[in-house]
Amino acid sequence: MTDKIFTAKHYLNYQLKATNAHGIHSPFVFKLYNEVINSNKYFYAFDDIEDLRIDLLESDSVIEVKDFGAGSKVFKSNQRSVSKMAKYALSDEKTGQMLFRLIEFLKPETIFELGTSLGINTLYLAKAWHKGNVSTFEGCPETLKIAQQNFKKLNVNIKAVEGNIDETLPKALQKNDKVDFVFFDANHRKSATLKYFHACLEKAHENTVFVFDDIYWTKDMGEAWEAIKNHSEVMLSIDLFDLGLVFFRKNQPKQHFLLRF
Repeated sequence: MTDKIFTAKHYLNYQLKATNAHGIHSPFVFKLYNEVINSNKYFYAFDDIEDLRIDLLESDSVIEVKDFGAGSKVFKSNQRSVSKMAKYALSDEKTGQMLFRLIEFLKPETIFELGTSLGINTLYLAKAWHKGNVSTFEGCPETLKIAQQNFKKLNVNIKAVEGNIDETLPKALQKNDKVDFVFFDANHRKSATLKYFHACLEKAHENTVFVFDDIYWTKDMGEAWEAIKNHSEVMLSIDLFDLGLVFFRKNQPKQHFLLRF
């Protein structure tokens, strides 16, 4: 099965089977769905971040991208225009704002983002909760440089970690007793995704949340998502098609939800 057929098959399954609030029997997930996933709650920070996205879309800069991951389905060269990166490589506004609401809802203190890109999602994570400490990990120096310029424009204190995440993540985890929230959006390969998952799992606790991007991007990523949601320590998983959320809440039976987003 090719990756395109795999993604199309799961998208059709998602469209046919995903439910809304009426199909949720967990009080926690019901509240999460209404206040975070299916909410239109507006925050002033949204406008500032989306103004930066517009600036990126209008940029005439071209950079040399150093790619440690699975590559791109769009770009065939490492010479990439910032405007096209903003158009094709960034999560959309809806996803960024859902991540913001998720942070605002959960109020995690130690937040890791694996894969900074141009920094738009990073800003959504950082602006949501004033006590949140965001560390973002990026392998490409030129990409990270643009992200840091965006952080400076919005006067946000974000710890940017440059280098191969295979090397930088273990060092960062050693310096932290726990992680409360991790957004996995870096190397979209099964082996790398599972490696990062297991590394972060060692510092997870009952209230930690992991969010995985592009869970059906390829058959490889679909297999990674399947392994993660079936892991013995994952008690609750939510499939939003583009994103997968996992929780480690101990006082409940293992549950999986396919929810409309």
